[in-house]
Amino acid sequence: MSLSLGIVGLPNVGKSTLFNALTKKSVPAENYPFCTIDPSVGIVPVPDERLWKLSTFSKSAKTIPAVVEFVDIAGLVKGASEGEGLGNKFLSNIREVDAIVEVVRIFEDDKIIHVHGGVDPVSDIEVINFELILVDTDTVTKRLSNLQKDVKAGKKEAIFENEILIKADAYLKEGKMVNTLVLDEKEKIVLKQLNLLTSKPIMYALNKKAGGKNLDDMKDPRFEKLLNFFTESKSQYVVIDAGIENELKDLEGDEKEMFRTELGGKDDGIDKLIKAGYALLNLITYFTTGEDETRAWTVLRDSTAPVAGQAIHTDFKDKFIRAEVVHCEDLLSAGSYATARENGKVRTEGKEYIVKDGDVIEFRI
Repeated sequence: MSLSLGIVGLPNVGKSTLFNALTKKSVPAENYPFCTIDPSVGIVPVPDERLWKLSTFSKSAKTIPAVVEFVDIAGLVKGASEGEGLGNKFLSNIREVDAIVEVVRIFEDDKIIHVHGGVDPVSDIEVINFELILVDTDTVTKRLSNLQKDVKAGKKEAIFENEILIKADAYLKEGKMVNTLVLDEKEKIVLKQLNLLTSKPIMYALNKKAGGKNLDDMKDPRFEKLLNFFTESKSQYVVIDAGIENELKDLEGDEKEMFRTELGGKDDGIDKLIKAGYALLNLITYFTTGEDETRAWTVLRDSTAPVAGQAIHTDFKDKFIRAEVVHCEDLLSAGSYATARENGKVRTEGKEYIVKDGDVIEFRI
């Protein structure tokens, strides 16, 4: 399953620095044939201690983590929707990703010029989101125009779509993102066909700078305004120091944590970002484990066992008979698969079983 997050932001907010730190964690693409091999794409493993515990448990020869793709998207400037800067490239690239990570600067530094003359996180977000709204408004307007012939002819599907688009058009013209528009499942399916930019899930990466004037540390009113925006829009965010993460990208383990402390960093912002991005895409992980390999598999939340099996091989869905399931914590606590079975922790599940995050599954086909 190939799912990607596009990293966007205004100039000089730390977008490229963050991407460089992320891509240091990249894994070889040969284990993930669905992934794009492109210098602007980082195939990044999802941090998960459970995977490594299971690998040790099974004495596996190989350990393969779940991954997500982060895409470095061309920088955005005001007027991108009208082709300013690299606007057209920005907009075409963002249309191809599944979710958006907006990098927002929350530090002041006289040596790093802000494109709009001063640091104002909410204003920066509004600039980017407004450009996305303008593009979507144009897309919806064109689609509405093309529908009118079928609407006048009384075609039910066209009338239904027309009603949804009128609702979306009004919402966009109020300056709102479509991803906050309340729709039922049938309406979502129809609107999804337009692949609107503002319908994509969005997470904000708040980039601070160790030793700098950080708005959160100063309890600056601009940061309070930003938090209010997140509350009102029900948005997810993570705080990260892209500069520190980039400095530490070649280090591992205790050495990395020692230097992080010396540089003024508090925790691994990259790992937080990756985990949050994984959750933003509505993904969960299940595992297969044995002497040859322990592997984390990615599926959409609420997937049935046959659908989840497709992550391993497309035939698993049609040829599915049953699945032997045990949660990883129960398996690790038992100490062996046989003991877990004796304790009633290993279950036989059928086609209707909804896979849970952390399940260890053996498929029978």
